[in-house]
Amino acid sequence: MLSVDDTDDPREVPWHPRFAQTIIGHDTSATQFRHVFSAGKPHHAWLLTGAKGIGKASLAYQLAAEILGTQNKDQSSRWIAARAHPDLFVLERRLGDSKPKKLKTEIAVNDARKLQDFFSHTSSGNWRVGLIDAADDLNIESANALLKLVEEPPPKCILFLVCHLPGRLLRTLKSRCNRLALQNISTDQTFSILSRLALEPRATDEDIQLAARLSFGSPGRALAILKSDGAKGFQMVAGAQRLAASDIVAIANKVAGRGTILDNFNIFADLFLDWVADRAAVTGDVRFADAHIAISESIRVANAFNLDRRQTVIAAVSLVTDVLKAA
Repeated sequence: MLSVDDTDDPREVPWHPRFAQTIIGHDTSATQFRHVFSAGKPHHAWLLTGAKGIGKASLAYQLAAEILGTQNKDQSSRWIAARAHPDLFVLERRLGDSKPKKLKTEIAVNDARKLQDFFSHTSSGNWRVGLIDAADDLNIESANALLKLVEEPPPKCILFLVCHLPGRLLRTLKSRCNRLALQNISTDQTFSILSRLALEPRATDEDIQLAARLSFGSPGRALAILKSDGAKGFQMVAGAQRLAASDIVAIANKVAGRGTILDNFNIFADLFLDWVADRAAVTGDVRFADAHIAISESIRVANAFNLDRRQTVIAAVSLVTDVLKAA
């Protein structure tokens, strides 16, 4: 049972975490949970932490299928993939009522209360599972509503909380959860995951390898890179020996010009900042470190106040170009 109508939902893609058949790179965390669960009386709340896109939700869905399918895991997996398992509730951001529909920015308290209501009903089998994807999207009210459930859990229930930035999560909520700390996976593992996806249009092995390398062990990020003009704009910067003013404007138009999507800007910003940080570490030049600080702040301000992101890109690339010339 899900709380989101999947019509027009941008998350409804063939590689949604609930479809994952094999989990690559997180054997230690999976084994940790399975060992505790098989021993009987497992803890009721589990916080899955790690960088965004590394497979936390995929692992949570896999473990949910195992818990709910002790007699028939294949059937459990099929029901979960079809959003039809009666003993699974996924709490996530809902779609708004606007046209076209867009995801809301937070998980509302009323939706968190629906999870409470779900656990008040009798299971059709043995266990019931709640999956929060992601706990980062909880607001204060919905986090407090969830806290009541974690503090007074009903019998035979398991909660999985996917969390990208646990430092921002309600402290009292974190303290009541066992943690599964997932790590970024290798470039080869990321390549293996992306190679199995039914991407349209089909990406070349060279493009997949590049995306895997730039993703720093996050298949979700690698997938976004494959599809993003933001990554192509970054490659224009990283691959250039020298950039003229016209080149910088062309890059800014590509990643943040009129009609482009915000994801392009954010992906470019992430890759560019990582690249500048790497230049600082490799060269030991404090000017790169200073540039990283200045650019990070300009990006934060641009996103916070919806400022001209195209001009933010021009200023950021120009600043680093000047540092490269002086180095």
